[in-house]
Amino acid sequence: MKIAIFGLTISSSWGNGHATLWRGLVKALHAAGHRVVFFEQDVPYYAENRDLTEIPGGELILYRDWEGVRASAARHVAEADVALVTSYCPHGIEATALVLDAPKAVRVFYDLDTPVTLSRLQAGETTTYIGPGGLGGFDLVLSYTGGAALDALREDLGARSAAPLYGHVDPDVHRPVEPVEAFRADLSYMGTYAADRQAALEALFIEPARQRPGQRFLIGGAQYPGDFPWTDNIYFVRHLPPPTHPAFFSSSRLTLNVTRAAMAAMGWCPSGRLFEAAACGCPLLSDTWEGLDAFFRPGSEILTAATTAEAVVALDLSDAELARIGRAARERTLAEHTSAHRAATLVALVEAARDGAQPAMMEA
Repeated sequence: MKIAIFGLTISSSWGNGHATLWRGLVKALHAAGHRVVFFEQDVPYYAENRDLTEIPGGELILYRDWEGVRASAARHVAEADVALVTSYCPHGIEATALVLDAPKAVRVFYDLDTPVTLSRLQAGETTTYIGPGGLGGFDLVLSYTGGAALDALREDLGARSAAPLYGHVDPDVHRPVEPVEAFRADLSYMGTYAADRQAALEALFIEPARQRPGQRFLIGGAQYPGDFPWTDNIYFVRHLPPPTHPAFFSSSRLTLNVTRAAMAAMGWCPSGRLFEAAACGCPLLSDTWEGLDAFFRPGSEILTAATTAEAVVALDLSDAELARIGRAARERTLAEHTSAHRAATLVALVEAARDGAQPAMMEA
């Protein structure tokens, strides 16, 4: 199949969670014999932090403005078997107009930020990727978040058929490697700063750092404000491109996952970071949300905490116990959560939509 995608970014992993996911998925689709053309607006902040310039077996089209790329986009959509628009695509509404007129393609919308999308629209805000017509024109709507999010996409945005396409990891990229001293940590956290994660980060990371001054804590990410409450034992690495992620996780005794508030409230929202860390064999400590146990078994494949005291208990586990949990998480990830697994799911869902399968069948 030829798949035309209009997305936020695949070329830069700076300040977003989309790029790494797309790289793994596109690679797996290519390995299965499919070809992807990815349209991305060439904006300065991604251009300055670009860590991918071409898609193996596919085509990356960087464009300055929509009018300049519209003719090329229309040509690729006309040739495509699948035409897909994503959340946070800067010209998602314009791309949707092309996709909905596609002569033969299965028309797909993929929301990688469903709880955020829904909360913004419910607050009366507009987006660059969903117009006043909602999602009713698409043959298939995919969501990075499952559970109640799928009902909301149908009921609030008119999706005729909705199914989850969860996060994943490329195990060729994310795997155990030799530790790096600069990334050594008793507890690490990788993530772009987000105000709605700050309360959980303070409870599960910053306060444990205050209580364990002899241990080393490490944050890797971008956009942290000047008034962030650093302590003497919290270290910082600005922007970690994907090639450094395995060393980051492999150097951590334990790593923390914190979910954005809107996503945690809706549940069924596994971050790509969960699968990346697990594929590297790094033990995980996560906040809790509905559906987490569908991806990893709490207590044996992942640790959970809602309070500082629970986070400190996890920190105090023996090296042997943490290593056992890390191995179990890696085994589960390789068995169920790789990019190849999600690519196969995507193809099956597209084929079902093309054949007119009912939504209930496509969610199974």
